[in-house]
Amino acid sequence: MKKELKRLGTLMLAAAMSVSGLTACGGKGNETGAATEVTATGGAATQSTAAEAASYPLDTDVTVTYWSELNGNVAANFNNMGDTEFGKKLQEESGVKIEFQHPAVGQTAEAFNLLLGKTDLPDIIEYNWLGYPGGPEKTIKDAVIIPLNDVIDKYCPNLKAYLEANPEIDKMVKTDDGTYYCFPFIRGGDRLLTNMGLMLRGDWLEELELEVPTTMDEWETVLTAFKEKKGATAPFAYQWSLAGLTNNNPFAYAYGASREFYLNAEGKVTYGAVQDGYKEYLMTMNKWMKEGLVDLDLLALTGDQVAAKITNGTAGASFAYCGSGLGNWTKAGQATNQDYVLVPAPYPTLKQGEKPEMGQRDNNYIGVGSAAITTSCKEVEVVARLLDYAYSEAGATLYNFGTEGESYTVVDGQPVYTDLVLNNPDGLSATQAIAGYARACYNGPFVQAEEYAEQYYTTQEQKDAIAIWSDTNMGEYVIPPVTATPDEAKEIASYMAEITTYRDQETIKFIYGDRSFDEWDDYVAAIEKMGLARVLELKEASLERYKNR
Repeated sequence: MKKELKRLGTLMLAAAMSVSGLTACGGKGNETGAATEVTATGGAATQSTAAEAASYPLDTDVTVTYWSELNGNVAANFNNMGDTEFGKKLQEESGVKIEFQHPAVGQTAEAFNLLLGKTDLPDIIEYNWLGYPGGPEKTIKDAVIIPLNDVIDKYCPNLKAYLEANPEIDKMVKTDDGTYYCFPFIRGGDRLLTNMGLMLRGDWLEELELEVPTTMDEWETVLTAFKEKKGATAPFAYQWSLAGLTNNNPFAYAYGASREFYLNAEGKVTYGAVQDGYKEYLMTMNKWMKEGLVDLDLLALTGDQVAAKITNGTAGASFAYCGSGLGNWTKAGQATNQDYVLVPAPYPTLKQGEKPEMGQRDNNYIGVGSAAITTSCKEVEVVARLLDYAYSEAGATLYNFGTEGESYTVVDGQPVYTDLVLNNPDGLSATQAIAGYARACYNGPFVQAEEYAEQYYTTQEQKDAIAIWSDTNMGEYVIPPVTATPDEAKEIASYMAEITTYRDQETIKFIYGDRSFDEWDDYVAAIEKMGLARVLELKEASLERYKNR
């Protein structure tokens, strides 16, 4: 981490012309050095100059309003980000007073839509702008947020330096015409791109003299043994309702398919839910459901229910996140059974010895946790400097590790989490403890450090899991964060609303045996009739534009 932070600091200095204080914003007041004028136009700045570095804490009495979802790890102990040690420290180090505004837990989408109906928006809105209807371009066109090219050139040396040093990430965080629209959440290394996978009872495997399964046949053998010899009434259970989990289903990946869009072997956009591999996956799920190898209540399971089943022996295997699943469940299971062990399993294949082609893998930038400056903001310079702080060396340390002497200490030049975080005396999980001091355990407008995960994943099983789950060829299949034009996005949405609804309802019917696989061709034909070919055409066009950024 320290090496990376020093590199960021060097880049910042290279980009900066000088160090100055701050007394005003939006190009007004006592600023020094030449820069392009901040405009409301998109596209690349016509005149690019080196951004000036600010001297933190900023000399300003401005109060910035900041709207964002309150992450569940924070909400477990705080009602407002400003009450956390992180929120307090950010204001202290940046010199900017921040009024954090949060929607009610579980009502982010509704609150966001209501927010857009207001004439006076907060200065900052943190959101997934890729998910805005029509995408980032439409958001700017709708006068919700401002383009940032000139703002970054003028006020953001840290972000500017990072993007210049990482051209592939730079492509991800702007529109096809080169417009920057947010301060992005970036996963700063390959080890952060995979965070979910299969896990199962290692103590049961040892007792039954079974190996960790690697193929679909081996998985069927293991789940059958868990049912017949360990009394598991739901050998495999996971939270189907979490789209991230179901979209990345490992058993679908074994057959080279997904229920979503991905790139095929030729690099073309493909819709997995109509592929033969998806049919094979559904046939397997149907078979396992009939044989009692999959939880009969799969569709209705909550996260708490899955946790209870996997820790009390009702289930013996699951698909979940490394931290909230493998880590938390292991701790809970060992509280009542000292022999309890959960071990990771690789993404399965059809043949033994093959490397998995597909598995969960994110892009470095996926849109979440990205902060944009709204059109209501009157203090653009202050806000931009505040957000740029996260991409500085000091800011990156705060966002990833928190406060020195409290949440971390420096050991051999490296930030190391303290026992306050990793072995919290109040019984908080590491996730909740980190969330009070830093943002590394979820998202936000900063670069997440790989070194966070190395410490956050405290058990050997967790460390092994990331390496095991990452060992796929999925990088070849992931679609980069392309952006459709507003018209394209509207057209895609009109088709996909019907396609997605139909796909989901028929998927359930196939799994539970309420629809015969003899009707598979009819299912595919129905989706194609709904406009799939046009959707693929539009997505392919977006991909081609992305390649030319």
